[in-house]
Amino acid sequence: MAKIKTKFICQSCGYESAKWMGKCPGCQQWNTMVEELEPQKSSRRLTFQTDATKETSKPISITEVEIKQEERMLTKFKEFNRVLGGGIVSGSLMLVGGDPGIGKSTILLQVSSQLAEDNKRVLYISGEESPKQIKLRAERLGVTHENLYVLSETDLEYITKYIEEMNPDVVIVDSIQTIYLSQITSAPGSVSQVRECTGELMKLAKTKGIPIFIVGHVTKEGSIAGPRILEHMVDAVLYFEGERHHTYRILRAVKNRFGSTNEIGIFEMKELGLEEVLNPSEIFLEERPVGVAGTTVVASMEGTRPILVELQALVSPTNFGNPRRMATGLDHNRVSLLMAVLEKRVGLLLQNQDAYIKVAGGVKIDEPAVDLALILSIASSFKDKATSPTDVVIGEVGLTGEVRRVSRIEQRVQEAAKLGFKRAIIPNRNLGGWTIPKEIQVIGVSNVGEAIRYALEN
Repeated sequence: MAKIKTKFICQSCGYESAKWMGKCPGCQQWNTMVEELEPQKSSRRLTFQTDATKETSKPISITEVEIKQEERMLTKFKEFNRVLGGGIVSGSLMLVGGDPGIGKSTILLQVSSQLAEDNKRVLYISGEESPKQIKLRAERLGVTHENLYVLSETDLEYITKYIEEMNPDVVIVDSIQTIYLSQITSAPGSVSQVRECTGELMKLAKTKGIPIFIVGHVTKEGSIAGPRILEHMVDAVLYFEGERHHTYRILRAVKNRFGSTNEIGIFEMKELGLEEVLNPSEIFLEERPVGVAGTTVVASMEGTRPILVELQALVSPTNFGNPRRMATGLDHNRVSLLMAVLEKRVGLLLQNQDAYIKVAGGVKIDEPAVDLALILSIASSFKDKATSPTDVVIGEVGLTGEVRRVSRIEQRVQEAAKLGFKRAIIPNRNLGGWTIPKEIQVIGVSNVGEAIRYALEN
């Protein structure tokens, strides 16, 4: 009898080993190696078919490839359409991840109902809930429709059979960690099962032209569970972010073959489900304090849309030898870098001060255009002088203290003018080449010291 071979596979990164190890050499995680049966390989040699009747693809010039413009499926959520790059593409495979209870199933069930109301046949497959449980949740959200079909199944063979028989317009699988193939001996949710099931769904989506959404669980580190190859196989990876104790949720595209990866969609969780926030700048600024030191408004670009958010800084004398530097919504290293620029180029003595930085509203910002606003917030708190509540600040800061130009300055300033801001402090090199709105005064600055004089002393 043939000897049954086993191997150990890391459940975080997919690393394979012939023996068990406590620490995975691939991702450096502890206790992630799980034993799985190694599939037996056939001893027969592969033979290539050379039948003349077999259809084969031949290399052709890219100039000879004919394409036709296909219309995308649009939902009633404009934010959802924007994140996907303009709608749902036929035959695409999309992965939706997020923390437990954040609202992944809720938004997909609402999107299913909206597509069903648009005469699209939607198949919602759940491996975690029964049809009665899905019905109860659907009635609470008010999203029932006759074109929305539900299926409670975990065997991928039966799922594939039902999809081929029904031929729906959209398929949703919730979640991929509960689906399994009977040919694979490992448990559902393992690396082998997740990889093979995703591969089968991808082949089904491409051959049938059916867009498929799959829900993926996340680990405690915040990444999607399973091997990294899972994210490479799909066409789009969407992360649903936000605090469960706050009402706002952010849908962010981490990967998108059919659109930009910089777009975000903002939703608000209410009693009857998620509602999109069409003007997030007003939401983020509605509770902004007036006349308090340490707050500055910045116009940040999220994809093609400018969003105005408030940066808050609290600088206080430290009680320890090493001052603390804490940042929420910003890169911690950037905060330390800009504080060093303030100390060296402006002369503010911050080496004995604790600094706490926060982006109000729970937004994460990672673009360089917020540098100048962050510096003004820290200087305002340190000097205990409030900035004007009608000022908006935009600009990147270099290590020598210079203020550098940023992209899309016109859209940022127009958004600030639309929300009632009276003055914009921007880089001096961004002044020319565009039309300044009449409702707002634009001031160009070339270095950090000049910006502090305008914002805190004028």
